[in-house]
Amino acid sequence: MRPMNMKNATSMTRLFLALVVAVTLSLAPATFAAAPGISSTTGTAGTFNLTAQPAYLNQPDGNAIYSWGYGCVSSSSPTFVPAASFAFTPACNTMQVPGPTLVVTEGQTVTINLTNNLPTAAGNTSILFPGFNVTASCTATAPVGQQGLLTCEAAPNSTVTYTFTASGPGTHAYYSGTQTDLQIEMGLYGAVIVLPSSPPTNCANGTSITNLYGKTDYGTTAKIEGFPEQDFRLSTAAYDHPKSCYDREYLFQWAEMDPRIHHQAEAQALAKQGCSAGTMGCSLDVQTEPYHPAYFVINGRSMPDLMDPNYASEYPHQPYNGNPHIHPGELLLIRTIGQGRWQHPYHEHANHVRILARDGNLILSPTNPTQSLAGQLMFNTDTTPGEAFDGIFYFSGRGLNWDPYGHHPAGTTSNNTYPTDPLALLSCTPDANGYNTGNPAALNYYEWCQDHNKPVQVAPFGDVASGGPATLPDPNVLTNGQWYGGSPYLGPDATLRGSHANCDTTTNANCTDLLPSNTQANPPSERGWAFMWHSHNEREITTNNVFPGGMLMMLLVDSREFPIDESN
Repeated sequence: MRPMNMKNATSMTRLFLALVVAVTLSLAPATFAAAPGISSTTGTAGTFNLTAQPAYLNQPDGNAIYSWGYGCVSSSSPTFVPAASFAFTPACNTMQVPGPTLVVTEGQTVTINLTNNLPTAAGNTSILFPGFNVTASCTATAPVGQQGLLTCEAAPNSTVTYTFTASGPGTHAYYSGTQTDLQIEMGLYGAVIVLPSSPPTNCANGTSITNLYGKTDYGTTAKIEGFPEQDFRLSTAAYDHPKSCYDREYLFQWAEMDPRIHHQAEAQALAKQGCSAGTMGCSLDVQTEPYHPAYFVINGRSMPDLMDPNYASEYPHQPYNGNPHIHPGELLLIRTIGQGRWQHPYHEHANHVRILARDGNLILSPTNPTQSLAGQLMFNTDTTPGEAFDGIFYFSGRGLNWDPYGHHPAGTTSNNTYPTDPLALLSCTPDANGYNTGNPAALNYYEWCQDHNKPVQVAPFGDVASGGPATLPDPNVLTNGQWYGGSPYLGPDATLRGSHANCDTTTNANCTDLLPSNTQANPPSERGWAFMWHSHNEREITTNNVFPGGMLMMLLVDSREFPIDESN
């Protein structure tokens, strides 16, 4: 995969946004996403007890939008995953949007008991599980299920049971199969993640894990805060295929909301409260066209709410956030589902995404299917309604045309005290593809060696040639967008390592006057880069037409001496 770094970062709008978000991130606590969900497993079977009921979703503009969602029955006790501990107490509310992510294992028999606690006038409800062969309880015995147009439905205050076998790994949607134009819009959707029963052995060995599990601080013998990193992956591979290994994973569910529809449903449900199901007039008549969404959400939240922790108390019915965070060279598994009515062009700045599979179907090489995948590289990934895809993203610094680590020439020492210069004595030995992969424990593991020791500025910019008072802006920074922390280098002292004060004109090392901004987000003095991930339909990065908002998140890339904490 060939990285395409800092795409479309030249407009002043995006520069302004990057500056705003960079300042926000520098002051905010670390909040990362992972792919949290629930699991309920006994041997080869798993059971989930869900309910459908109303609640209100908090929005950045201060509104609370009446919605419907799936959640856990209050008496159930699901197991929260991933297994690593969360900084915040996980909760499975009686209603949430998206619904609980159901994490199961390939070959497992899955049973879902759905209880309809929606307002009586909302009528029946149900769940579809596309991609699985489902058996539903449309029988005369309890729990009673009524056959609907697409599946077995639960009448008000009754329960229906669905059973299927998790036939193969992958990411799938689930959503209402009853009056879908209204019920999916109201929030009745969620995700099923099927994990491989036997991940490929090459994905489980230590050399395939590129992040810093168990590593000590570079240059010292003591562990620093955050180490060893906890493993928040649900598995080591996305599929039963040796090319589906990954190091981190995130789940993004894209949807939109038309507040008029939600207001009508709320008003009618209140007006018909207490009516008897099936009687004349005891039903909603909400017009779902014309459709004019004003809220654009990922995992039920809009920017900047997406940046707050998972299970944050201020979003009692929107537990999942969206903050991808990686080290250079790590393989990031992106699980994405289009849950709304519109398609959203999803752009991941800093690289293309290699599509692994769609709706759980691997895209295999026609000439070597057992060893190679053939998914396309996508500049914009498509979030088609009802469709899921799995893709691999990574960042290495290739394509920058400068050394992102701010190296000293080999053998020199740092002029900073953190704690010594871990890069001073490190070399970059290219593998067959040009990357430094000989030592997975090295701080510059996966560096693009062609740019090793290459400064971002050979001749730094200063005062204008006429001697005027203005200082020219640095086009190397402006062209590529502002950096998180104010530095074009990775690492807490990388800018000092590359400072112009120590410029070696023979090797062009340290030839820069780009100074650090001295902002700190997390110990030990985190210095990373932020890239926008967002819808390329620009109206969709607003909330009620106010920018910034909507379908916008930030990818954070950190130098490998900074431990990434995915506990929240």
